[in-house]
Amino acid sequence: QVQLVESGGGLVQPGGSLRLSCAASGIRFGVNTMGWYRQAPGKQRELVATITNIGTTTYAETVKGRFTISRDNAKNTVYLQMNSLEPVDTAVYYCNHHNLLGDSWGQGTQVTVSS
Repeated sequence: QVQLVESGGGLVQPGGSLRLSCAASGIRFGVNTMGWYRQAPGKQRELVATITNIGTTTYAETVKGRFTISRDNAKNTVYLQMNSLEPVDTAVYYCNHHNLLGDSWGQGTQVTVSS
């Protein structure tokens, strides 16, 4: 059973930066993808960024050039560096782990971008 714990959310002004972290436990060796998704009030959960165990990344068009996903396999931790934050980035951000056995989710961390 994979368990994920997010941290790093909070309140930031437009144009500011935040770094989210997701610590994973129970990961087995093998092909897997970790990622960040977000859900704003009244909207569906959407993909933000993913990274495979060999470092291949994907990003939503809305965050390209502003967000960077990375992972430290030795620490079983994935990060999301968010720069140039905008009010539309306000959402609960969820960490995800995906492999052949299925998906695991963290509890989410709130990111609020407001002046």
